[in-house]
This record gives sequence, C-alpha cells and structure tokens, in this order.
Amino acid sequence: MTDTAYQRLGLPATASPYTVLRAAVRALHPDTRAVRGFRTARKRFYQQMLCAHAARQAAGDQPNG
Repeated sequence: MTDTAYQRLGLPATASPYTVLRAAVRALHPDTRAVRGFRTARKRFYQQMLCAHAARQAAGDQPNG
C-alpha cells in the first residue's frame, strides 16, 4: 500500500467500509472537521480512504497487526 494516510488508520483488510469511514473521521483534527469550507476536502479524503481500502481488499493484503 502506498497511501500512508490509509496505513496510519491501522485497519485490517477485513474491516467494513463503515469502519474505515469512522476511522478516517477520527483521524482528522476536530478543527478540520468543524470548518464548513473544508467540506469538499473532507469528502475527498474519505473517498480516498475508502478507495485505498477497496484496493487493499481486492489485492488480498494481510492485516498490518
């Protein structure tokens, strides 16, 4: 996996998309989550995390820990 932001979530490949989304939300600073102007960037970040997770599941990678 080349996406370091996804790797920092520390999720197993068997995690559900909802679990990935919740971990991505928790990974953001509270101030970042509160600014309305960052909504598009937040949505892009969440989508990138979900895509990275889907790619990992498709590749059949083993869990990190």
